[in-house]
Amino acid sequence: MPRPTPATAALETGRRPSSTPPGREIFRPKEWAIIRRCRTPKQVQEFLRRLPYNWEKQGETLRTFRSVVQHGSAHCLEGALSAATILEQHGYPPLLLDLESQDQLDHVLFLFQKRGRWGTVARSRDAGLHGRKPVFQTVRHLVMSYVDPYVDGSGRITGFGVADLRTLVKSDWRLSTENVWEVERALIKMPHKKIHTSNRRYQTALRQFLAFRKKHPSKPATFYSNRPLWL
Repeated sequence: MPRPTPATAALETGRRPSSTPPGREIFRPKEWAIIRRCRTPKQVQEFLRRLPYNWEKQGETLRTFRSVVQHGSAHCLEGALSAATILEQHGYPPLLLDLESQDQLDHVLFLFQKRGRWGTVARSRDAGLHGRKPVFQTVRHLVMSYVDPYVDGSGRITGFGVADLRTLVKSDWRLSTENVWEVERALIKMPHKKIHTSNRRYQTALRQFLAFRKKHPSKPATFYSNRPLWL
């Protein structure tokens, strides 16, 4: 079971957490079965990959782990909250990584650390925006691994922020059966660090993506050179 490291502690606000992890008795049998089965970030990533993507066809949602299990689907932020709830039970701090984009379509991932290196767990419509293996020395280096896969015709990473859910929000982001919009609002309001990438790099990535999509209209874009680092 991983223990918080100095790097993890540095990300936290220093305030006393507003909530503590719920005990086993709080979870429903189906939820606890998933938690028992998914003990590592890789196992949680596999669980999220198997879930259908939540396209919000019946209206926008922001579901907790409980509602994700009930409905059987998740979008990126719902996947991140689910990963945080599951892995918190195995000793991981509930950290989220928010990637800001020029098209206002942010991507949110669960952030974790193992042996001093950073990785992520995520659910996305795009193959290149799922999780990363814990091989990155800094969160910024980790974010840079998403720069090229983020380019899809409108998206381009412009910044990132890290949130500790224990201190960021007061709502029940783990097991509420209601939409937890407070989480989204808090992620938008929290400080973000700017990411600057060259226009040349962006234009190159854009041409590659558009050429690939023209040739393969429905095939997942997995041609990126850093694919071996994907979780």
